[in-house]
Amino acid sequence: MIRIALVTPMLPVPHDMTRGRYIHETARALSSLAHVKVFFQQASYPRLPFIAPRSFLDGTVGADYRIDGIDVDAFTYPVLPVVSRAINGHVSSAVLWPRVRAFQPDIVLAYWVYPDGYGALRVARRLGVPCVVGALGSDIHVRSGLNARMTRETIASSDALLTVSEAMRQTAIDTFGAAPQKVHTIVNGFNTSVFQLRDRQQMRQKLGMQPDEESIVYVGRFVEAKGMRELVTAFAQLRAARPSCRLNLVGDGVMKAELAALIEQAGLGASVRMPGGLQPEEVAEWIAASDVLTLPSWSEGYPNVVVEGAACGRPVVATDVGGTREILNDSNGILIPPKDPQALAQALTQALERTWDHAGIARRMSRTWDDVARETLAVCEQVLRAR
Repeated sequence: MIRIALVTPMLPVPHDMTRGRYIHETARALSSLAHVKVFFQQASYPRLPFIAPRSFLDGTVGADYRIDGIDVDAFTYPVLPVVSRAINGHVSSAVLWPRVRAFQPDIVLAYWVYPDGYGALRVARRLGVPCVVGALGSDIHVRSGLNARMTRETIASSDALLTVSEAMRQTAIDTFGAAPQKVHTIVNGFNTSVFQLRDRQQMRQKLGMQPDEESIVYVGRFVEAKGMRELVTAFAQLRAARPSCRLNLVGDGVMKAELAALIEQAGLGASVRMPGGLQPEEVAEWIAASDVLTLPSWSEGYPNVVVEGAACGRPVVATDVGGTREILNDSNGILIPPKDPQALAQALTQALERTWDHAGIARRMSRTWDDVARETLAVCEQVLRAR
C-alpha cells in the first residue's frame, strides 16, 4: 500500500467540532485504501489577551489527541499574528520534518496551501518524495500581499494541486498561475448514513421545536466572513412579517458573544436558538427539523454544509460564491449576492413559501467520502508514476 503523510492544520477538536470535518472524513476514507498517517500541525499563539486569531477559536490539543478512524500525530508550532507570517511555513516545516521522516512516506499530501502546504512541500523535497497540495477555500480566495506570493510559490512548486470546485480550479489557474494539467478538481462528498431524508416532525419533537414553526438553520463557524451579521439583519426583517419563524444557529466561533448581543438588541432572543457546536449526527437532526438551510458566506470553496443540507432534502438559500453554484440550482435552492441582507430576507421568504420536492432534493445527492478518497488516491498514484 502507498504510504501517505497527510498534513493538515484542521480537524474537529473539542472546542470547535465543526472545523475540518471534511478533512477528517477524507482521511478516514483514504485510510482504507492506503497507509495514511495524519500530521495535525496547529499554530500556537502566545497566551496574551490582545493576541489571538480572528477567524477561528483559539486553542490546541495535545499529543494524546485521538479521533475516530485515523492515525493522527498532533503537535504545535509557534506563531505571532502578522509578525511571523513570512516564516510560518519554514517554522512549521522544521517541526514537521522529523515526524514525517520517521514515517517514511511515499508521498506527502497537504491540505491548506500556505503556510501548511508550503511547510509540507519543504519536507517532501528534503525526503525526495512528491507533494500534492489541497486548496480548500480561503487559502485561494482570500489571499493578498505576502500570503498571495507564498501561495503562488507553493502552487508552482507542488507536483499537483487539488481544488474542491471548478470555480476554485479556475482561480488557481487565472490568479496564481497554476499549470492547468496539474490542477485536479475533487469535490467533497458527505456521510450518506448520517445526512439523509428524515421525518421533519419526528425531528422537531426530539429537539423540542414547535410542530408548526417556520424554521431556518445555519450550520458553521460564527465568523464575520460567513455573513452572520447579514443573517441576523435579514432574520429581523423576516420575523417582523412572519412571527412563527425561528432561526437555529448551529456552531461556535469568535463572534458568539457579539452574535448573542446583536440578537438581544434586535429583540430576537426568544426566536433564535444556539445549540452550540455539535457532532455530525446531531447536525443532521437540526437540518432535518428545519424548513430551509442558509449559508450567506462572503467566500467559499465547496461548502460541505450545502451538500449536507440538500442530502437531508432541505432547500438551501446561499450566496453565489465559490463552488456553491456547482451544488445548487432552481430545484434545490436559491442563490443570492453576498453582503446583501435584503436579498437574503427575500430569498428566505421565497424558500419558506415555496413547495419543494424534498425527496427529489435528497435523491440527487449521492457522492460519498469513498468517492473522494478514490479520486484523491488516483492523483497521488499518477504523481508517483510521473516521478
